[in-house]
Amino acid sequence: MFLIDKPYVSDFLIKTLKDNDFKVVATKEAKELIDDDSLNWISEETAIGIIENDPTTPVNTNSENAIAWILKHLGSSGLSKQIQLFKDKVKFRELMSDVFPDYFYTTVALDDIQELNLDGIDFPFVIKPSLGFFSVGVHIVRNMAEWDAAKKELNADALQSAYPKEVLDTTIFIIEEYIEGEEYAVDCYFDKDGHVVIFNILHHIFSSGTDISDRVYSTSKDIIQTYKNDIEKFLKSMGEKAELKSFAAHVEIRIDAQGRIRPIEVNPARFGGWCTTGDLTWYAYGINSYTYFINQQKPDWAEIFKSKDNKIYSIVVLNNNSGIPASEITHFDYELLAQDFENALVIRKLDINKTPVFGFVFTETSPDNEQELNHILVSDLKKYIGVK
Repeated sequence: MFLIDKPYVSDFLIKTLKDNDFKVVATKEAKELIDDDSLNWISEETAIGIIENDPTTPVNTNSENAIAWILKHLGSSGLSKQIQLFKDKVKFRELMSDVFPDYFYTTVALDDIQELNLDGIDFPFVIKPSLGFFSVGVHIVRNMAEWDAAKKELNADALQSAYPKEVLDTTIFIIEEYIEGEEYAVDCYFDKDGHVVIFNILHHIFSSGTDISDRVYSTSKDIIQTYKNDIEKFLKSMGEKAELKSFAAHVEIRIDAQGRIRPIEVNPARFGGWCTTGDLTWYAYGINSYTYFINQQKPDWAEIFKSKDNKIYSIVVLNNNSGIPASEITHFDYELLAQDFENALVIRKLDINKTPVFGFVFTETSPDNEQELNHILVSDLKKYIGVK
């Protein structure tokens, strides 16, 4: 069963829903996004009944916004409780506390941040909403100067959001120690018996030690073969603690120089937001994450890699870091952008006046051509932006 919600659903996901006759809940938001009566639409009442009669029914969403529907209509269900466990970073830290007993974290109300006493809080640390999304309100703080700068942006006016409070709630923040290491994003699910199945592992590449943007995520045969077994063990432990079954997740972790895995967050009931990582797996490896989850299938990685060169497959998030207000932008040159990549597999165009990004690019890059990814990582995108 699928819950489709704003802000975006890809043509690839829509085609998957149609080709497989998957059940799609006919919410107002879903019908506004998908104008196709041939889909297997089911009423909200029917969807509620299905979950109540069989709590192991796989439920997948394309958007964090769909969480609000689940919590409203299935508030007493196991799915709802697991979603709340992972959405609340404090509850998640408590879940994993026996695995990481020395890990420091504390909470602070937004209204108390400006006068917060940092006694007992060591640099570097990370501050972010306890219920967060899309890096909103996230700051890495390494010294007092950075703390003073962060506080200027941590106020109610600066943190206004169009996301539902079930997705992004900036009233309570968590402060936690900064985890050294490389960041990775993992799309996976836990099957009806609780076994974990990994669809991809993406290296979240940053331009600097203080960068928290979502510009570039890359996966490859080397990355998956290097980390898959260790990440599976970590996720198995997490899944057992949370009693996860028939549960999809987009998990963010850090791996330090000693190979130790530390969790950052778990995004429940979905793969990467905006139909990104869930779709990329198809273009990279021929794995349809959505059908594999619903049908409880597992990728045969040994077979997949027999026919795969060690290309790098990336998602490029075209966030507006140009400093140019959206109201002053007349167009974005996607054709020029495509020319700056070896092989732009898909370019998804979005309206910067309606969304926080110009769009997304899925790319295929040869290992000796990673400079194209490094270039877009630090680009302010002004090259492609037309102004009034």
